Parts: sequence; C-alpha cells; structure tokens
Amino acid sequence: MRSYWVYMVRCSDGSFYVGITNDAERRVGEHNFGLDPRCYTFTRRPVELVHASEFHWIHEAISWEKQLKGWSRAKKLALIEKDWDEISRLAHLRPSTRGASRRGSG
Repeated sequence: MRSYWVYMVRCSDGSFYVGITNDAERRVGEHNFGLDPRCYTFTRRPVELVHASEFHWIHEAISWEKQLKGWSRAKKLALIEKDWDEISRLAHLRPSTRGASRRGSG
C-alpha cells in the first residue's frame, strides 16, 4: 500500500511550510537543496522537518494538509510539541483571539 505524508518544516526565518508528498525525507532534502527558486522555502533555507503524518489514502492526506495550513502559528507550535490540551484550547477560542498564545506571540 502506498503512503502519503503531510509534513511541516520550520524555515530559517521561523515561518512554517506545510506540504504533501509520498516521501517526506526526500522532499525535505529537495527543499534544502533549493531545486525550485519559486518555492516558498527557497529563500528560507535551511528547513527542518518538525511534523509528519502518514496516510494510506490520498484524500485523507489532502484533507489534513488543508486543515493544517489553516491553523494559527500557536496551534502549529502546539502540534509540534504534541500538546493536545493546548490544541483543544486554541480550537475553542473565538477567531479574534486565536492568534494569542499562553507562550506569547510567536
């Protein structure tokens, strides 16, 4: 069975990039090698893999990628730290307060 990976890298400027691939290790290497000058990560190298989720069905992977891309920075940081309580807390905040985090602005 084929695997699909939704991955998140932290760029050298502290920003995050979320993508989907069938080989996370290879794809992160491609980001760091700088194959595509139009890619978001090209001028933000090096990048570091901070999260990867494996899926066997492409539609599930695409759904998770879209969801993760819509998350706030605070929620992405909580995911990296595997802080499920913080993810839940942030999910229940009103939209105007979602950017705020107990760790301060990030």
